[in-house]
Amino acid sequence: MMQDSEFKLSLTLRIDWSEMDTYQHVNNVNFMKYMQSARVQFWEVSGLAQMYAETKKGPMLVSTKCDFKHPLFFPGNVIIKTKVEFIKNSSFGLHHKLYNDDGTLCAEGHDVAVCFDFNIDKTFAITDELRLVMSKYE
Repeated sequence: MMQDSEFKLSLTLRIDWSEMDTYQHVNNVNFMKYMQSARVQFWEVSGLAQMYAETKKGPMLVSTKCDFKHPLFFPGNVIIKTKVEFIKNSSFGLHHKLYNDDGTLCAEGHDVAVCFDFNIDKTFAITDELRLVMSKYE
C-alpha cells in the first residue's frame, strides 16, 4: 500500500484505453511516459523549466530506469510519487514510485539529469539558490 510521505510530489494521470497492449494491461513504454510527466512536474515546480525558457539553460535527462512490479489496467489511474534522490555538482536524481488506484506499487523508477547550458553545449554547476529549491523535494 502507498505510504510514501517522504515523496513530496504527487501526480495522478488517467490511464487511457489506447495505452493497453495485447495482454490487456498498460504497455511498458507508457510507464516511461508517466515518469516523464512527473519529471516535467518537478522541472516546473523547481523553476528549471522557467530557467530554460529564459536562458536556454536547464535540465537534460541523461539516464532513466524503470523496474516493473505489477501491471496497470484500464480503466483507472496511475499515481506517480516523486522525490529528489540526490543533488551533486551539476547533476541530480529523481526517484519515482508508480501506484494504481488501490495503492499497489506497480513500478519504481530513477532518473538522472544534468544542468546543461544549451548555448555552449556544456553542463553548469547547480547554484546555491537552485540547490535550496530542489532540496525541498528530497
